[in-house]
Amino acid sequence: MANAPIRILGLDPGLQHTGWGLVEHDGFRLRFCAEGVISTKAGEDLPDRLLALHHGLAKVIAEMQPDEAAVENTYVARNPESALKLGQARGVVLLAPALAGLPTREYGAMEVKRAVVGNGHADKVQVQAMVRQLLPGVTFKRADAADALAIAICHAHHRSTRNAFARAVARAGA
Repeated sequence: MANAPIRILGLDPGLQHTGWGLVEHDGFRLRFCAEGVISTKAGEDLPDRLLALHHGLAKVIAEMQPDEAAVENTYVARNPESALKLGQARGVVLLAPALAGLPTREYGAMEVKRAVVGNGHADKVQVQAMVRQLLPGVTFKRADAADALAIAICHAHHRSTRNAFARAVARAGA
């Protein structure tokens, strides 16, 4: 018997483009709900870009009403200045669901690829193809949105495993 579906918001942080994707998961099946990208303008001051990112995420959360969020943990940046800016954007991406009271988990890129494709070294084309398989009919506005949906799928898989493990432990202790 399937559980009541939960809505999972996947977030792929970026200062210029932050992808988001929403799926429903009932413990067995995934259903695509929505996807999109929040973009900021490169010429604007950093505080204004971070504020625009926060406002965009707050709007998505208010409209989409997710139950949980998952954020990709970023490790790579081209240079120190880019790394700092990405880190600040990622802070906003983590803050927005926290302010909304959403439980939020973080997943590394290799972990997401393993959960979606079965190979932690899969390329973007493979990840997008598998997301299309798992969420029939989905189209992506940008690759950032596809990545966000992959993060949401990863969270759904990990969440199911954690819940099954918790039930097994509870039965063993009873």
